[in-house]
Amino acid sequence: MTNLILRGRDYRTLQPIELEIEHGIIIDVRALSELEEEIILAPGLVDLQVNGFQGVDFNHFPFSEEDVLHATRALWQQGVTSFLPTVITAMPEEIAQAMQRLASACQHHPDVARAVPGFHLEGPFLSPEDGPRGAHPREAIRAPDIALFDSWQHAAQQHIRLLTLSPEWPHSDALIKHCVAQQVRVAIGHTSATPQQIHAAVDAGATLSTHLGNGAHLQLPRHPNYIWQQLAEDALTATLIADGDHLPADVLKVFLRAKGEQALLVSDVTSFAGQPPGIYDTAIGGRVQLSASGRLSIADAPQLLAGSARGLLDGVNFLLRQQLATLAQAIEMASIRPARQLNLPQQQGLACGAPADVLLLAAQPDGSVALRSCVKQGAAVWSENVDYL
Repeated sequence: MTNLILRGRDYRTLQPIELEIEHGIIIDVRALSELEEEIILAPGLVDLQVNGFQGVDFNHFPFSEEDVLHATRALWQQGVTSFLPTVITAMPEEIAQAMQRLASACQHHPDVARAVPGFHLEGPFLSPEDGPRGAHPREAIRAPDIALFDSWQHAAQQHIRLLTLSPEWPHSDALIKHCVAQQVRVAIGHTSATPQQIHAAVDAGATLSTHLGNGAHLQLPRHPNYIWQQLAEDALTATLIADGDHLPADVLKVFLRAKGEQALLVSDVTSFAGQPPGIYDTAIGGRVQLSASGRLSIADAPQLLAGSARGLLDGVNFLLRQQLATLAQAIEMASIRPARQLNLPQQQGLACGAPADVLLLAAQPDGSVALRSCVKQGAAVWSENVDYL
């Protein structure tokens, strides 16, 4: 098998480097004295929250195995080389069906299996209150139930890797401990929990905050409140949606300063990415409105967002355009840091022995970057111009 050679500028230093790849693994990283193409090499993006993509909705059953394959390949065109399909609050049998179909897609399609390290279950153990509940259907919200979670994990063939819940429910700590014992990460989200309840959840093993600052009341007490408490918990890593709609730039700046290395990006992207503006009926939030600017909101309550129609690379670029992070920081918030949360080998980045999930990027005049090619485990899975490879 012929080794693949990639040349470009290291996203961390912008110094010229050469990556040698064999059998899907980076086997050597060499410094170069000069470089003809002004291409930046960066790790593939890892998205922990993908509700769907490009017309495929993981929360509108039935969807097919081929739909999951289509979404996987479409995400490669956005630089997302690994992702967690995310199933939100629904009736128990609907969640089970979605988990079964996702697991079956992983089993029958190698491209899905190598891009999907697990699933994210966001709900149904969330706050029933308007605001924190967000776009999740109130009638399907329920108290934590270990037996029910285990039934979904069985349907998922043990692929659930991340659970988002609200610790405001009694006995939440028992479910958290149960999940942690199974190597399932637990995140706090869509919550109206007290500071004491949040602290108890952390003590039980919760380690993440799901899209911190969203899924919240429109108005909160100055202090204490559940946003401050999650920012203050050193054991919580915050996932943030940096699409320009979910959080204002000033809020993102404060969150990034507070969390430092414990901040990472998710997209919360839905099937509406790439779709024309209009009113749509969907399992996520019922009737939703997609604006010409790409903002996705609940049609009857436009002040409430219903997920995102912008991908993870858009979040990276928002940080860059707003000068909220360096190129290295923005890339790592969307690649190495989320991979680390699931203990994926992709957390090694562009290092010898790491999976060769590599993006070829071009710097843009406004400070952002544009995707030119995407490599997954040493194979070019999308390229704007094959001459880059």
